[in-house]
Amino acid sequence: MKRFTHWCVLLVMFLTVLATSCQKDTGEQAVENKKVAINADSALNSTAPSNFLATGGILTLKLEDSVYTFDAAKDSVAFVNLNMGDNRYFGITAINKAHNLSFGISSKGSAGDSLTKAIAGGQLLIINDAIHTQQYTLTQYAKPGDVGNIKLVSYLKNDTLARGSFFTFLSKDDEANAPFYRVEGTFELQMKQP
Repeated sequence: MKRFTHWCVLLVMFLTVLATSCQKDTGEQAVENKKVAINADSALNSTAPSNFLATGGILTLKLEDSVYTFDAAKDSVAFVNLNMGDNRYFGITAINKAHNLSFGISSKGSAGDSLTKAIAGGQLLIINDAIHTQQYTLTQYAKPGDVGNIKLVSYLKNDTLARGSFFTFLSKDDEANAPFYRVEGTFELQMKQP
């Protein structure tokens, strides 16, 4: 049941970013995409006023020898707060402009300044082509609380949406003895002033 809850949280976070990702597109479809983005942003804000699409800043993560970067000025990066039953979750979810790289990480509880919380869910999806896709999810190797943490240094201060770091362990397989990989990263996300 716990694993199912983690998947639900990540799925909702991913769908939230996917719904708003078109707003970062440019070119021939920019006008149409802007209309879609306005509708998606309105739906996101009306259903969850504590969800924020970053307007600038960088989310960087490292997995083995690879470094992946999301630039909120062109990619879609969101800080999401969710209620699932009696539980609250917060996290970051991102999808790049090419829609071939997505990442999400979450923690149980409420977001705030100077806060360190255990990781509750995590997923990284890398689509090289239709045949070569790599999917990493939160490993089940450890006891709760031993799969990393997210550290919020600053949250909703001036034009800073969220700033901090995280580390966790993701696995390509759901087997009990599957290898796991340390993923660590930093984020410094901005938002528009009201």
